[in-house]
Amino acid sequence: MIREAITKNGAVRGLAADDPRITVFRGIPFAAPPVGENRWKAPKPCENWEGIRNCYEFGPISMQDQPGVSGDIYCREFHVDPDIPASEDSLYLNVWTGAKSTDDKLPVLVFIYGGAFQWGYTAEMEFNGERLARHGIVVVTIAYRLGVFGFLAHPDLPREDALHPANFGLLDQLAGLRWVHDNIAAFGGDSGKITLAGQSAGGMSVAYALANPDAAKMIDKAAILSGLIRNPFFSDAIISPVTYEEAQKNGKTFLEYIGCASIEEARLVDSITLRDKYKEYASSHPRFVPCIDGVYAKEDPYKLMLEAKLPDVPFLTGYTRDEFLDVLPISADPNDDRIKADIITRNGQRLINTVQNSVRNVANTHVRSTLDAPMYVYMFGPDIPGPDKPGAFHSCDLWFFFETIQKCWRPYNGLHYELARRMCDYFSNFIKTGDPNGTGYDGKALPEWKKISSKDPSDDEMDFT
Repeated sequence: MIREAITKNGAVRGLAADDPRITVFRGIPFAAPPVGENRWKAPKPCENWEGIRNCYEFGPISMQDQPGVSGDIYCREFHVDPDIPASEDSLYLNVWTGAKSTDDKLPVLVFIYGGAFQWGYTAEMEFNGERLARHGIVVVTIAYRLGVFGFLAHPDLPREDALHPANFGLLDQLAGLRWVHDNIAAFGGDSGKITLAGQSAGGMSVAYALANPDAAKMIDKAAILSGLIRNPFFSDAIISPVTYEEAQKNGKTFLEYIGCASIEEARLVDSITLRDKYKEYASSHPRFVPCIDGVYAKEDPYKLMLEAKLPDVPFLTGYTRDEFLDVLPISADPNDDRIKADIITRNGQRLINTVQNSVRNVANTHVRSTLDAPMYVYMFGPDIPGPDKPGAFHSCDLWFFFETIQKCWRPYNGLHYELARRMCDYFSNFIKTGDPNGTGYDGKALPEWKKISSKDPSDDEMDFT
């Protein structure tokens, strides 16, 4: 077992996971703390250390609203520890590996958490990497800055660094991906076989990475879980990237709101005050999210997908049955070519699942294009138990793809556990080969998951119910 590894910054020591055949390294720094004068700057390399660093605990979560206190479905489901440590010093990653030596060259999954670019952290239970690691995969989860800490834009910033004027959270992800590429061999991984995956905002982050040449060259395969989210009839302030000019205007307004005349002055505000002021501000102003800064993000990656202009790599994506139902405008023609989702009528209103619609639009583009790499699409829609009767809600498929369902509070039964085992099998196979098909962990052949190829791509969606 690899219990110790030598990275380019120093040696690290991990612990046996619940399954002692797997080693988990928690809280490995991949960049210098983005604090003080490094706030609102591109991540810098972390300093080297002497001796062996014990990587037994997750690093502090990125600064965000206190988790686990609002009582919404995500606090009940995922954000269960209201006292989990949070800090601006948050650029750490975690590695799960079952490799026996550095010569194993196992395929690698790099996973980016979601949360609308405002919330989320690598310590969440649902994407614990142990079960995937049992399949012969090195699993890495990376942290990044959120909200005002990760996505503030302001006219002062390009004067400091024109090459990194905004999108600091996305730059953190690039730094984490680069760290994996440069160091994962020490954990038994193959830097040439990296699958970049994410869910929701993490899935959107994968799209941004594919659209960026520096990131894309390190990506062998990609998976976007419920991360293609657009309504064809209106724009959302979080989901659709804003222009750099809009983002700068919002940043100027925020600094005025907190009484600071410059970025230098705002860097002197302590992180708790900044977080709380941002929460107040966001109640009546747009939140800070990725923008088209002309450097890291030159174009809207979803638009590039619809033009078949992203790298031609094996691609897995999908949606949950009951997530993000939006009302269609009265004037919307159901035969409009932009509507690919199933139209649902409730209380006289026509609704569409915006993720389903976005995924199917991308799938239709794929079928019509000259792209060669396969694309696989799923629909996740089993009965999700619980007194809240939530339906197949946004993010609930994570328990299944990572086969961490046993950590959830919901009264899942044997059929759910079997579905989770099968979905983890498919996900593992995709990470290994770019094709989810093959045998499962039990050695038996999996039912065929067709790649998108027909005139109606929805016919080829894998139905996980």
